[in-house]
Amino acid sequence: MLLKENTILLVKHTYHDSWYLPGGRMKKGEIFEQAIRRELYEELDCELHSIRLFGVYNSFNEYKNDSIVIFYSDDFSLSGKTDGEIERYDFFKLNKLPEEVSMGTRKRIEEYTKGYTSNFGLW
Repeated sequence: MLLKENTILLVKHTYHDSWYLPGGRMKKGEIFEQAIRRELYEELDCELHSIRLFGVYNSFNEYKNDSIVIFYSDDFSLSGKTDGEIERYDFFKLNKLPEEVSMGTRKRIEEYTKGYTSNFGLW
């Protein structure tokens, strides 16, 4: 979660209609922090200066068992460039999200606004 002045950055991928938190998959041998730093740099040309763990979740959508690790930061640099995977991104007020936000993303933002951190749960 990239947070700035009571707003959150969401991305729209070229292959999905909904808005999501930015992120991606880990590469073999990466630790969680390396993966999120690499993914945000590749997709958004974003440099994370400091990050904190928000929560760890499991997703069983599409008959998968995915582990989802969410970090948050309000200390980052963003150039405005995106890769071919990101159609667009925007900052939204935490209390005025677009309708097309994915269910999991909406849940995580609601948890954040209620003050939850370091959660372990189901996606």
